[in-house]
Amino acid sequence: MAAAAGAATSPADKERFICIYPAYLNNKKTIAEGRRIPIDKAVENPTSTEIQDVCAAVGFNVLLEKNKMYPREWNRDVQYRGRVRIQLKQDDGNPCLPQFPTRKSVMLYAAETIPKLKTRTQKMGGSDQSLQQGEGGKKGKGKKKK
Repeated sequence: MAAAAGAATSPADKERFICIYPAYLNNKKTIAEGRRIPIDKAVENPTSTEIQDVCAAVGFNVLLEKNKMYPREWNRDVQYRGRVRIQLKQDDGNPCLPQFPTRKSVMLYAAETIPKLKTRTQKMGGSDQSLQQGEGGKKGKGKKKK
């Protein structure tokens, strides 16, 4: 078993890429449920595809594993599935991108950039209108009760 672990010591091997699950960046999760960054920097329900898009755009070597699940994730929906593997270091041990020396720096960057994605900004516009309509309905109901 030690020989198998020693064979994959090169950081360029796919097995040595760091794993980022959507739960790490989700502001709906507690630390016990798997969030790894501060809640004020976390994103609402990120997907593995969004994490992949953001990391690939900045220049990382990225692999998306769609059928993998975070072990602490109890919800088996497709939305919560997936894991992103990112090559953090080169063969010589130096970071692939100097601005991202640690896995935490990659997670913080992804959480900061995901809300700026076009898919996110378009969805947000639609949800704001539906929220306003919902609030209006609630106010009407409140007045009728009095």
